[in-house]
Amino acid sequence: MLNYIWFGLIAIAVVTGLFNGTIDAVTDAAFASARQAVELAIGLVGAMALWLGIMRIADKAGLVAVLARGIRPIARRLFPDIPDGHPALGSIVMNMAANILGLGNAATPMGLKAMKELQELNPEKDAATDSMVMFLAINTSSVQILLPASVVGLMGARAGDIFIPVLVATTISTTVAIIAAKWLQKRPRFAVQTTHADDGEAA
Repeated sequence: MLNYIWFGLIAIAVVTGLFNGTIDAVTDAAFASARQAVELAIGLVGAMALWLGIMRIADKAGLVAVLARGIRPIARRLFPDIPDGHPALGSIVMNMAANILGLGNAATPMGLKAMKELQELNPEKDAATDSMVMFLAINTSSVQILLPASVVGLMGARAGDIFIPVLVATTISTTVAIIAAKWLQKRPRFAVQTTHADDGEAA
């Protein structure tokens, strides 16, 4: 769908340029934007490499593991239907810790692993469980203590100016996501209707 939207925007710009006689300006703007994109991408390489390196050192030093231990009691309350000792909870905790520290590259594989393990606990394979929905809500709205490397690379020294606003905004978004997920779980409309083979045989 996104491809169709982009194609539509490009087509509108070209057609408008043809009718207004400004097609040359549209072409110049397209090439100028392409050049700026390349310059921006090359400029980000150094800053992102430095920041990702620092984050990798923090990860290897055990910072993520320390944070994960602090998150685990909270995770137990947010995901009460996950059995004690199940690896899904560990993957969720590590994903949350990595996201909080801005380690998007490290968080992604742990998130995928967590979803796979949650699916193993899912009695209805075609529907998401409450834990899946809660995990997705938290993952999408994750609290940010450290800014992602892409933000630091774009803003440079000015990245510190948005630290507090980002922390406040992501804290609010995560709180709202958790409240919404918990509230919707209790609504009959969103409850997962489990089916059993015995019911079908009885029918």
